[in-house]
Amino acid sequence: MLDVRRLRLLRELARRGTIAAVAEALAYSPSAVSQQLAVLEREAGLPLLERTGRRVRLTPAAQNLVGHAEAVLERLERADAELAEARSGLAGVLRIGAFPTATRALVPAALVHLARRHPALEPMVHETDPAAVAHALRAGDLDVALVHEYDFVPAPPEPGLATRPLYGEAMYLAAPAAGPEPEPGRQGPDGEHGPAAGPAGGADQGAVLRAHRDAPWITATPGTLCHAMTLRACQAAGFTPRVRHRIDEFATVLALVAAGQGVAVVPQLGVTGPPDPGVALTRLHMERRTKTAFRSGAGAHPAVAAFAASLRACVPPDLAVPRAGA
Repeated sequence: MLDVRRLRLLRELARRGTIAAVAEALAYSPSAVSQQLAVLEREAGLPLLERTGRRVRLTPAAQNLVGHAEAVLERLERADAELAEARSGLAGVLRIGAFPTATRALVPAALVHLARRHPALEPMVHETDPAAVAHALRAGDLDVALVHEYDFVPAPPEPGLATRPLYGEAMYLAAPAAGPEPEPGRQGPDGEHGPAAGPAGGADQGAVLRAHRDAPWITATPGTLCHAMTLRACQAAGFTPRVRHRIDEFATVLALVAAGQGVAVVPQLGVTGPPDPGVALTRLHMERRTKTAFRSGAGAHPAVAAFAASLRACVPPDLAVPRAGA
């Protein structure tokens, strides 16, 4: 009989590529991972790994076995959900991953909503960039997480994970108010350069971005989806931005914009609060879509479902309804 724990190690090796990465993610030593995979090979009765320098490559038999492992692990998640449903009352730890803007704007209200209905449940929030969520969920470090994707950075399918749409956000080009003026129709209410009600005037997004091609840009740090979104949006407009600052926190980004340090693309939740007179915001034809993510089969777990319901109940009314099929 194949051991589920060893199948999980094989699945992680297929995703991460090296035994060292698997060991680090799952809190094993590399030698322990190697030993367990060797035992799995003996259980399977045929080679599963081929070494190529420092890396290992899965054999065709191992790749097939990973597919079965995904199905087995999903069924175990469903079984755990059914057992949790049979128990009376929700209790215990729920490990939640969330990115900074959602952690500030949505998660606190959702936790209050959750505590009123399930006081024995203990949510633990870990600020996690969406790019790191898949590994954290598969490794069991998180039970549920908030992830996002952009029009220019669609989320690739992640084996072993499932998502459900939560909300969508408008995107804005933030520029110093003393810089190039937004095109007609892009001013906010009462002539202020705040968030406009929509992609005003139907102007070409590429033209809006190209108007700032010679300006210094402020992006998120490399490796994040926010960083990739800005680069790809500018490249689609025909230029590569000259990046001056790399900042992940949007309040700091806007402060730098107001100080004349550059321009940036920011999401709706990143520009909440009183409008800064030093920043001109131009609505773009882009969207950031946020979803809840969890291990396949875990969506019916009462704790995961309860937190997802609390999130939906607390989504600010000015955020967009997710696109169909998103």
